[in-house]
Order: sequence, then C-alpha cells, then structure tokens
Amino acid sequence: MARDDYFVLAYRILAYLYACVKEGAEPDMEYLSYKDPHFDVHEGYWNYVIKHLYRDGHIDGIALVPLIGSKEPGIKYRKLEITPEGIRFLQENPTMSKAADFLRTLKDITPGL
Repeated sequence: MARDDYFVLAYRILAYLYACVKEGAEPDMEYLSYKDPHFDVHEGYWNYVIKHLYRDGHIDGIALVPLIGSKEPGIKYRKLEITPEGIRFLQENPTMSKAADFLRTLKDITPGL
C-alpha cells in the first residue's frame, strides 16, 4: 500500500469522521481536503474517493451537483459524517485493517507523521 492508496485515504477519512461522531465534534473541513499535507493528492483523485464513499453509503452530508461542461458532478459539502454502514466498513473490512496497519507502520518509521 501507499499513502495515496484509495483504501488508505478512505480509512483516514472514515476514522476521522467516526472519531468526530464519538466526540460530538464537527469535522474540520480544512483537514478533510486534498490540500491538507496529510493527504497530498490532487483534487480529481480526492473527489473520486469522496464520491465513492458517498455512493457506497459510507458517508453522508454531501450533495453531488451537476457541473456545466463536465460529465462528473461536483461536490457540495453540507454536514459531512460517517454512516453506520461506514462504521461497519471501517471495522469489518479486511482491506481497511490492512490500511490501518500500513498507517501504524508508516507512523512508526516516519517521525512527525
């Protein structure tokens, strides 16, 4: 796996949103951005990840809106949150476990991450 692997990004997003729900905190939309150095991906890939997490029922609180001149819809953020299906995916999917292990290993070998 790599830092920009789909499942690594999905794990980070879902784990963060789940922590926000458990703490009763609003997610920091500055953190949940492709511009955040923790993610370091381009906007198109970020939108791909977010759209699929939404379409697969793992997150809620966005609207997919038509964009003039584009086949792909844009994303309008409302109150972004993880769904119960997203929590189940985060906790029970074997690939999510691999992503979590990868991130723990990366954190151990990369100080300051």
